[in-house]
Amino acid sequence: MIRATDIHSLTDFTRNAKTYIEKVKETKNPMAITINGSAEVIVQDAETYQMMVDELERSRLIAAIVEGERDIAAGRTHSLADIVAEAKAKYGV
Repeated sequence: MIRATDIHSLTDFTRNAKTYIEKVKETKNPMAITINGSAEVIVQDAETYQMMVDELERSRLIAAIVEGERDIAAGRTHSLADIVAEAKAKYGV
């Protein structure tokens, strides 16, 4: 969550970029940069960003596994032999 104290205009950020980047790295809190009063970009330290991306990938993997388990339970599966036969017919392998 972005705190009200971590919202800055692009002009202010540009003038104080080094200080703001150090703050983001130290606190691990993201910072919103505004243009004409509207948030346009988020500045975040690389380590926290990577952790967030990794967690999103794990969540997507878990969701895919759950979907696969539901397909198996519902009988929405094909045998390996059927898949190989289909591939041979389609690609002439």
